[in-house]
Order: sequence, then C-alpha cells, then structure tokens
Amino acid sequence: MTVSSNMALEARNLLDKLKKRIPDLLLEYERQRFISTEIVDKLTLEELASLREYMNDVLMLMREYEASDIEMGGYSSTHHIWLRIKGEKKQAEQFGRFDIDDFSILILAILTGEQRKRLFEKLSYDFSYTIPGLNDQRIRYRACVYFELGDIALNMRAINAKIRPYESYGFGLNVTKMFSLEHTHAGLILITGITGSGKSTTMDAIVDMNNETVNGHIVIIARPIEFVHRSKNCIIRQREVGIDTLSFKNGTIESLRQDPDIIVIGEMRDPQTIMAGLEAADSGHKVLSTLHTSSAVESIDRILGEVPSIEQERVRNRLADTLKCVVSQKLVKGRQNQIELVKEVLVMTPSIKAAIRNNNTSEIYQMISEGTKYGMMTLEQDLKRVVRQRKITSEQAIKYANNKRRMQQLLN
Repeated sequence: MTVSSNMALEARNLLDKLKKRIPDLLLEYERQRFISTEIVDKLTLEELASLREYMNDVLMLMREYEASDIEMGGYSSTHHIWLRIKGEKKQAEQFGRFDIDDFSILILAILTGEQRKRLFEKLSYDFSYTIPGLNDQRIRYRACVYFELGDIALNMRAINAKIRPYESYGFGLNVTKMFSLEHTHAGLILITGITGSGKSTTMDAIVDMNNETVNGHIVIIARPIEFVHRSKNCIIRQREVGIDTLSFKNGTIESLRQDPDIIVIGEMRDPQTIMAGLEAADSGHKVLSTLHTSSAVESIDRILGEVPSIEQERVRNRLADTLKCVVSQKLVKGRQNQIELVKEVLVMTPSIKAAIRNNNTSEIYQMISEGTKYGMMTLEQDLKRVVRQRKITSEQAIKYANNKRRMQQLLN
C-alpha cells in the first residue's frame, strides 16, 4: 500500500522546485505568509492539481491503514506524517521524509484562498475536506490547520463513509423513546465525552434512526459538517458555522424560524450557545447537542457553571424541565486491539429533576446506578459488562473508570 510512484515523484519534484523560491531570511509567520501569497497563490492549475492529488492519495491510503487521524507539518512532526491507528499515534515511515516547507506548501495547497485568509487572521482554522470517491461517493474529513512554533501544522480525522447502525449501541427501549421524534417531541439530549470519543458518530446514528422511522425536519448546525446525511423520511438541512451561519448561537436561533422538529447543535461550547439550546428545547423542540465532559453529572455541572450565579437558579429550573437524557461515552482499547464503546446513561426522572433544582447533583450518580429499569447505567456498570464479556481486562476497566473506587468494588 503506497502512493502511486509516478504521482509521488511528480509531487516531490514540484515541491523541490517551489521550495527554492523561499528566501532563507524569512522565518515563522512571515515565511508561512510568503509561501501562501507568493507560492501557493501563484500555482498553475496543473501544479495545484498535482499537489492536491498527492494529498488525496495520502488521505485515501490513511483509510487503508484504518487510521482515524493523520498529523503533518510543524517542527514537532519530526519531518514525518503521523497516523493514529487503533488509538495509538505513531510515525508513518512508509510515506517518507518531508521538509517543514514541504508540509506547509502541501497543507496550504488544499485550502481555498478564503480559508488561507482566515488561517492567517486567527492562526487556527477548522474546516471539512472532501475527496470524490466511486459511484458519486464523497469521502470526508474533519480538519484543523494551525500554527506551531511559527510553522503550519494539520490534523485530519477520517469521517466514516457509513453510519454506525443505531441498534449496535444497545440502548434500551426507554432511552430509544427519548431519542425518537415518534415518542418524544421536545427536550434536550446530550451526548458527551472527551475529544475522539465518538460523540459525532452517536449523534449521526440518532439522526439516521429518526430519518428512517419518522417524518419531520432536522436542522444540523456544526463546525465543520462531518457526515453528510441524505433526506429520506425527514428533510435534513445541514448548516456549517462560518459558511452557512455565523455561530452556533445564531444557527440555533435562526433554526427556530425554519420549522424544525429536531435541532442538532454540534457543540455547546459557550454560554450563549447553551442558553440558545435550552430556549429551543423549552420552546417545544427536540434538541441534540454535545459537551466535552466525561460523565452525566459533570455535564449538568458544566452547564450550570457556564452561567452567572445570578442566573443559576433560573437555569437549574429550565434544565430540570428540558433535559431528557445524557449519554457520556468513552472508547476503550480491547483485548484484541478492538475499540469498545462504553457509556454512562442518565434518563430524567422526578428524583433527578429534584436533585438538579435543589443543586444536589452529587446525589445523581447513585440514582443512575439504581435506575436500571429506566435504561440507566453508570460508566462503571457498563465497564463491568464488557469485562464480563472478556472484551477488556479488569485493569483497563479501572484505567478508564471515572469512579475508580466504585469500579474496584464492582469487579470484586
């Protein structure tokens, strides 16, 4: 599995020619600016196509290696491309060695002129990248280009070409009813976890489940748009922040005037978006969103902690009224190097509502552990399940548990 030798040779020869135009005295930001304006901006269409085709081949090869992420550029790359395969990020020696300027030219060449402008203004830029595949298939990547020690670096994450089947998650009937527009028309659903825990994949599975089973209108607001859904029983509008709307908050407020049934907010990353999401759920819409938190209780505390103390009582009451379900998930490396998804599930009950209203969120963990009949489970209970199935070891369960003392008790 290698990049086409002719294509690689052509691209490498072109890079060697282009690098000679860069003055030695230029360093860091000025050097990157020169590469952008005096080299990449002045490439012929044939030269630009050559560099992009080479990058596309590298990205396709990344998928053949079953890598989730690719990393390149900047001082810390040590002149190599890096891949994350089965959770581990390593140098990919098979791609060869690159100068830092090689990486800068290649990275800037896949950006549009407007994207390069935004990068130099903000020093970091998130975008989506698409490669044409077979049978009109579009192969997509989520990307972040940024500066590191004055040089340009890039991370790209491969977006699955197919949605993970909803049934594979093993959610109970009660939880599925919370997710389905057919059974629940309003309320807030949170999918939480650290970066790379599969939150977007889970959200896409929930969207697809509704798209297959009910008639409605789904509005997705994300940065960037990752998996592109096709309208089936639902019409699905997909709006990218920075291209189709100015911000998550703006997109959420605008969606209320677009007759939606489900509003998907890619990430609640600031107080304004959180308040807009709560208002949308409070107004009778089903709202799905994500948070970078590792447990259901932490998710509730994060939302409350984002608002001023004078507003907290009002937000506590609104959250207690609108929140329907929280799924906090992690990806755990299993015995056979397989990746196992484990999750904590909170389903709103009168007791949990009261705990939120009374600011007694510390009591919620115990309520989750005792709420099996509602489809609830703690992360530790789900880790115990995969240990019993011999998919992961006890040591791994303790490593990934939020409550390690409770995990040890369950294993004993």
